[in-house]
Parts: sequence; structure tokens; C-alpha cells
Amino acid sequence: MAVTETDMGSGGRGLAAAGAVMAGASVALAAYASHAGAPEARQALQSAALFLFGHGIALAALAPRTPRRLGRTALVALLLGTLLFSGSVVAGRLLGWPTAAAPLGGLLMIAAWLAWAVDVGRR
Repeated sequence: MAVTETDMGSGGRGLAAAGAVMAGASVALAAYASHAGAPEARQALQSAALFLFGHGIALAALAPRTPRRLGRTALVALLLGTLLFSGSVVAGRLLGWPTAAAPLGGLLMIAAWLAWAVDVGRR
């Protein structure tokens, strides 16, 4: 089944574009962690990059094929959760900020994937 511009809607395009930006940013973050990051921060930065990449690819792939409200809400939660988690980890390592938002981001990602599963199960 082909997805058309009309099927995707502006929300789907925005989520897909955000996913692509996340995936691109993850490559830059992984490169930084590998070559310029402090040795004690490398593992945490690589983990943040991995979450950005995986969830960015998921958003880019799933958003164009998600017409229902629950699925779209799940993808928005996935976007926010990933940004909270990875952003908190990166800010903690590079800027010394607290990482208190990381657990909330993780919970949002878990809830998003469960909501996505419910949406797919209803199709």
C-alpha cells in the first residue's frame, strides 16, 4: 500500500522529519563521543546516540503510515521521551546539568511503544 502526501498529513511529515533530524544528530553525537568526548563520558554519550538513532529511524519510518490518533499520539510521546532521555544524558555529560529528566524520558518511551502496540493491534 503506497502512502500519499494526503494520507500522511502535515503531522506525519513533521514527525518523520523530526525522526530524520534525530538520526542525523545521533551520527554527530556518536562521532563526538568516539573522537572528542572525555573517556568517562563516552559510554553515556554513545547510549544517548543509540537511543536518538533508533527512535529517529522509527519515527521516520512509522509516522507516514500512522493515520490514527492513538498511533500519532504514541509517536509524539516517543519523540518527547527520546529528546528528554538523550537530551538529559548529553546535557549531564557535557554541561554538568542534572539528569533528572532521563527517567521521565525513559518512561515516556516505554509508554509510547505500548500505546503503539495497542494501536497496531486495533487495526
